[in-house]
Amino acid sequence: MTVGVEIDGLSKSFIAGRKALDGVDLAVGAGEMVALIGASGSGKSTLLRLMAGLVAGDRSGGSIRVGGAVVQRRGRIARDIRRQRARIGFVFQHFNLVDRLSIETNVLAGLLGLVPFWRSLVFGFTGAERQLAAAALARVGIAEHAGRRASTLSGGQQQRAAIARTLVRRAGLILADEPIASLDPEAARNIMEILRDINRRDGVTVIVSLHQIEAARRYCPRIVALKAGAVMFDGPGAALTDERLYQIYGGEAALLHAPGDWMLAATA
Repeated sequence: MTVGVEIDGLSKSFIAGRKALDGVDLAVGAGEMVALIGASGSGKSTLLRLMAGLVAGDRSGGSIRVGGAVVQRRGRIARDIRRQRARIGFVFQHFNLVDRLSIETNVLAGLLGLVPFWRSLVFGFTGAERQLAAAALARVGIAEHAGRRASTLSGGQQQRAAIARTLVRRAGLILADEPIASLDPEAARNIMEILRDINRRDGVTVIVSLHQIEAARRYCPRIVALKAGAVMFDGPGAALTDERLYQIYGGEAALLHAPGDWMLAATA
């Protein structure tokens, strides 16, 4: 089931009182595809991890709801967070696969929190679950690599496997934390097209953090920019002018239009 996200007054502080997030209010409707942008340290990754209930926010206030259910409130993660995460798929920048295991097993690992505990201990998956994994691998275009160890695949192929892992969960929300940051231009384009296809064809809500502005504009109808842990911009890519980019990134903004941008290289 497709789900939306509601964030109200969310803050997160780390050591020395530095705020990674500062009173964030954000609502993402079910079925949207949204890009999170901002300079390094702006709070993008922290916000995604809070949405997934992987990290707790400050106790001073703030809440997150996914599909109407509370993920966390006032610094306390919901007691039923394991059940909540069943609806959430998380794609990490560095894939988060187990190198020595096959791609099929890595994908099936997406079901570990959803199957009976005794089966999760021995990786005991049914024929139907293996068929589900095969379908997910076919969907992302690497079905022929199901039996290979994860360590033998390219970065782009490993990221496809990580996306397939979210598909077997039938997640209604996919959170992707800089999924193309370490990929070559062609692999990056493929990953963004897969995420867009899942969003459009399945109606899955996708929130993806990106450093590549042209990728955000091309694939995400809505862009949310963070600066120093606060929302600085929220709107369509067409409204993200050079002046706004300078406000968000400062002197780094000039680099965003440098020759050789990944999207230009990928489509040349």
